[in-house]
Order: sequence, then structure tokens, then C-alpha cells
Amino acid sequence: MMKKIKYIFLLLILAFQFTACNDWLTVLPENEQVSDEYWTSKEEVEAVLGSGYVYLRDAYEQLFMWGELRGASIYSRVAGGGYGEDLQSFQITPDDGDLVSWAPLYKVINMSNSVIANAETVMQRDETFDEAVMNSYLTEAYFLRALSYFYIVRNWRDAPLILEPYETDKISYEKAKSSEADIITQIKADITTALETSAAKEKFEEDWATKGRATKWALHALMADVCLWNEDYATTILHCNEILDATSAFRPVFVTDPTKWIELYYPGNSNGSIFELNWDDITYNQTNELTTVMGNGAPAYTYTGQMLLDWIDETEETGVVEAVRSIYGSYTPDVDADNYADANIGYIWKYSGIGFQEQQRAENDANFIIYRVADVVLMKAEAMILNSSDIQSWTVAVELINKVRTRSNLPEIEPVLAEVSEADMLAFVLHERNMEFAAEGKRWYDLLRMGKRNNFKYRNQFLVEMVVDYNNTANPAWIRSVLNTDDALYLPIETSELENNRLLVQNPYYQVLN
Repeated sequence: MMKKIKYIFLLLILAFQFTACNDWLTVLPENEQVSDEYWTSKEEVEAVLGSGYVYLRDAYEQLFMWGELRGASIYSRVAGGGYGEDLQSFQITPDDGDLVSWAPLYKVINMSNSVIANAETVMQRDETFDEAVMNSYLTEAYFLRALSYFYIVRNWRDAPLILEPYETDKISYEKAKSSEADIITQIKADITTALETSAAKEKFEEDWATKGRATKWALHALMADVCLWNEDYATTILHCNEILDATSAFRPVFVTDPTKWIELYYPGNSNGSIFELNWDDITYNQTNELTTVMGNGAPAYTYTGQMLLDWIDETEETGVVEAVRSIYGSYTPDVDADNYADANIGYIWKYSGIGFQEQQRAENDANFIIYRVADVVLMKAEAMILNSSDIQSWTVAVELINKVRTRSNLPEIEPVLAEVSEADMLAFVLHERNMEFAAEGKRWYDLLRMGKRNNFKYRNQFLVEMVVDYNNTANPAWIRSVLNTDDALYLPIETSELENNRLLVQNPYYQVLN
């Protein structure tokens, strides 16, 4: 039984406090299930909630690969390793292990389910557990569950919808898939529940926690993203505005100073961030591989050829002295900045540098940003284009796009709105998102969202041909064949999951392949 639980939703105990960064981002869980006897104090609720963040952080490399490699702006250069080659070549199979395993996300979900199911019981047992504190913890649990299911929907489309914790071996681990529509409904319900209590914090006592734990702002950003995904544009705009129009002193704000752009990544947790996965190498020996696998030594990931040309073109627009997210962010740490056009490798310097070509960060603890304010700005621009075709709405969209471009020292776009199409406007957004969020785990979801909307109206323009143009590894005919097959746009269910859950049915595309 324990072997099966290992493959399916394993719930583990964390015996640690939740009062400092090292407490809930360092200590690893023990291999025991949380029984009813466990839930006796608020510290135990904190510990299980903290473990949800730990599991999400542990999944950072999958989040990166799932969101980038099929989008073709980022290239895995290492053959025969665990760097996602099958993803970028669209040769993925159910036997590709971690590349197709949803287990890390279900671990987060299971921890969230445990907090949601047991927090009130603990409040009755522990008189020091204040109701306001409990409700605050619940908002974080709802966020983590909703975010995890949103990743699952975008990668597998249909999946088991688990809303109860696995606390004893008597609970069945076999569960059939729910539809994407049902999962999206649950995601929205979780976020709505969290927001309606008004218990979500605007900030935490520690600065890192304000960006490393779920806040009110993170809930609104996630809801905007989910609504954009399922074509609810009016609601997307409402939730974007909750962030962009906020007047609270604790609100995240758009970074307007070009010289501050690099601070999003070094040291991280900037005011322009909303939610990011945190590490601290120096204080707590918390490390990841982002700095090394994207540095200028022997990088595992670089920008693809076409993406490198895009960076060079952008630098040409600004000039080296004024460049922000291109040279400053950067892609040419091994050539003189003045010779940027000679670059032949597109280094992903935002995770490795500290702002200048000759300065590489010594710590291996770059944060991985899930949401930042620039993302919300461009989500609103996209929604404004799609929610209405009137000139006023599109004018707002252009202003939002130019807000990001101006911060990057780029010239504003000046389309004649009476003469451009919806597709033209969306192309502006998609280009800006590609450059602004490069290597932040968003490109594939952007292409898939653009391509599938309105019954795949833009499949060829924004999905198929975009991937063909940028992909470094796969045959164009093969890419077109895969991306014109609806089921192939999503991952297969990993083999061990099928073996241990007899109610699961494989994605039809991979049934045919196997």
C-alpha cells in the first residue's frame, strides 16, 4: 500500500514551526501520514501549510520546463539528461518520468486539502488558534490548491479532482479524471472563497514572505490568469484592476525605473513582484540550479536561435547604453556589449547575473517568479483587446503594452487602430510577453491560450507557426502534425499513475502512439 501511496498523493508530516524562512522552506517532511491525532495545535496547521510551499518550490524545474520548452523560445542543450529534450521535440511519452508526472502538484494539493479539512478542528482544540489566523491560513491553502490545479489543467487538461486529504490507508487512491471545465470551476470557487473571507493578507511581517506566500494580490493575479485562460475577459479585467488600481500602501507596483528592472531577479522579492518561489543560499543553505544551468559556463538552457535574433533586434532598437531586459538582463555575457550583434549563444542572464555582464551572482538561490505586476499589465491588455473591439478599449490596451515597453527603454508602438485587426493587436501582446517573461515558465501557456481561444481561431498563427519559427530541434512537418492534433497539445499521464489508479484513462493521443 505504501508503494502505491508513493506514486499517488502522499501526505507527509512536517515537524517544524512556521515563523521564519528557514522553518518552512528548509526542513523536509518525514514519511508518515497525518492522522486525526496530529491535528491538535496551530503549529501543526502551520507545518502542513508550509509543506505545501516546500513541495511547490521543489517542483520549480518542472514548472520551468512545462512552461517553456514547448514554447520554443528556450532551448535545452543537454542531450540524454533530464532537461526536457522530449518536450521541445514533441516526442514526449508516458515513460518520461518527471517530465510527465503530476505527482509534485498533487503533493501540494494534498497538503492544501489537509489544512482546509482540519483547520477548524484545530481551532476547537487549541484556544490560542485565533479564527482570523485560521482564515488567513485557509486563504493560502485555497491559493496553493487553485494554482496547482491550474498548472494541471494547462498541462493535462483533464485530471482527477481531489478535494479531500489522504489521511488513512482506508481512503481510495483510485479516482477518475474530471473535465477541464469542472476543474476550472473548482479553481474559481477556491479563489472566490479565499477572497470573500477578506482574510487574505496584503503583506506579511517578513518582506520575503510578502512575496513568497500567498497574499490578496496573488489571489487576484491567479484569478485574472484563470479567467483569461477560459475566455472570461470581463472578469479578467476586474481582477487585474484590483491590483493595478489599488491604493493600499502595501500593494505591489509596476517597476517604472529601467535601472530597477534587474532587481526583480537580483536580489528578488522586489515591489514589482506578486508571488515567487524563494531560496536563501547564504543564510539557510537553500539552493537551486537556476544560476548554473543558465549561466555562461556550460548552460543547460539558452535562448533558441530566433529568440537570440529577437534580443539582438531589441538591443538595436534601444542601443547598448539604454538596453534594459536585453543586454542589461542579458544574453551576451561572453562578448563585449558593443559587439552584441556577434553573439551566437543566448544566455539567460536574468538568473545568473546581477545587472552587468562581468558580474555573476555567487549564490545559487535565484528566485522563480510566478506572478509579477508586468504580467498583470499585459493580461489586462490582452483582455481589453478580446473583451471589446471598440477603439477606446484598444487604446487602453496599447497604453498598457507601451507601459512595459517604455520601462524597457523601447519605442512605443503606434498602430492605427482603425486599420489593424484583432490578430494584429494580439501579436503585439504576445511579442511583449515573450520578451518580458522569457524563461519565467509562461511561453507555452501563452501560445496555447492564444491558439486555442474561440475554437482554435488562431491555432495556425499563434501556436503552430510560432513554434515552427522558434523551435531549434524538431522537424517543422512533425511540429505541424502534432500541434494540429488537439489531444497532442497536452501531456500524457505518467505510466506509474496508470498502473496504480485503474480508473485513469490515458490521453487518447498517447494511446495511439503506444
